[in-house]
Amino acid sequence: MAIDLDLDRYRTDLEERRARVRAVIVHREHVESLEDESGELVSSSADNHLADTATDTYDRELDEGLGDDAERVLDKIEAALGRIDAGTFGTCEVCGGKIPDERLEAIPYTTLCIEDARKLERG
Repeated sequence: MAIDLDLDRYRTDLEERRARVRAVIVHREHVESLEDESGELVSSSADNHLADTATDTYDRELDEGLGDDAERVLDKIEAALGRIDAGTFGTCEVCGGKIPDERLEAIPYTTLCIEDARKLERG
């Protein structure tokens, strides 16, 4: 089934998103390289207030979560670029129907039409 999409525009959008996500991943790796073996940021201060330590721990855990999510998003973006090359971009992997342009505008790496995405969320 031929789907009328501006694939060049979606490719450009996906490539820009890929660059941003890669930058997040590189930043995360840089921050991790600044940590010492104990898992705390190297600091010139020997004394850390309990609240500061808790904040550092929270920030580190948040960063790790964002980094993990960034890796998943990067994988999805790479897969979407592959679907553009394969000629299957914009096709729902469940029903085979066209994914609406509005959905692709919001989430260009999606593999599901809105109906199948809702069904998946409901279980």
